[in-house]
Amino acid sequence: MKKVTIELFSDVLCIWAYGAQARIDQLKADYGDRIELHYRFIPVFAAAHQRIEQAWQEQDGYAGFNRHLHESASGWEHVTLHPDLWLRNPPRSSQLAHLYLKALQLLDEQHDSPRVTGDQTIPTRFEEFLWRVRCAFFRDAEDISRLATLDALAQEMDLPVPEIHRKMNDGSAHADLHLDTEARDRYLVPGSPTLVFNEGRQRLYGNVGYRIIDVNIRELLRDTRSGEASWC
Repeated sequence: MKKVTIELFSDVLCIWAYGAQARIDQLKADYGDRIELHYRFIPVFAAAHQRIEQAWQEQDGYAGFNRHLHESASGWEHVTLHPDLWLRNPPRSSQLAHLYLKALQLLDEQHDSPRVTGDQTIPTRFEEFLWRVRCAFFRDAEDISRLATLDALAQEMDLPVPEIHRKMNDGSAHADLHLDTEARDRYLVPGSPTLVFNEGRQRLYGNVGYRIIDVNIRELLRDTRSGEASWC
């Protein structure tokens, strides 16, 4: 059976990636094991305070950024934003969360990606944890740049926290996160979220509608001519 690999580049603090999760869930429901998702993380908010303070210094700073995010998500019925987003417990960086996620991702790869249930459309424990990290920030205004916050979220899922720490401490997670950065540069990924298909030949960046994503996948699944460019 032909399978399409999709590399998903995002930052956990990116609101567009948070809002786009519904589309990823729909892809899994529609295509099941005909697609393979590979999650990669890029440091859009690696220095979050500096990024916001510089970009919004003349637009009411954090308060202006907060209003902008609520306005952007005002029509989204599938996600919730905390009223004090970026005003209460603003994380300084997304990088520790990315590192933690890479450590769990490595563990899941070693154990054949255990799922919350046996259903292929249900998230793996990595995917479930990624979603909980995003919800902890966007919905609950928790500081996900703190190790204690991430550990608490992991413990709620009964994840192997000592093993996660071991992957972080021995450099494995750092190396894997660096490979994500190399892939970003190789594919010329413009930002978060970006979906990369066909070994970098196709990229979809930003708030892209589901039908556009869907038609790209259907075209790749349909075209069986090896080595030829897709018309999509």
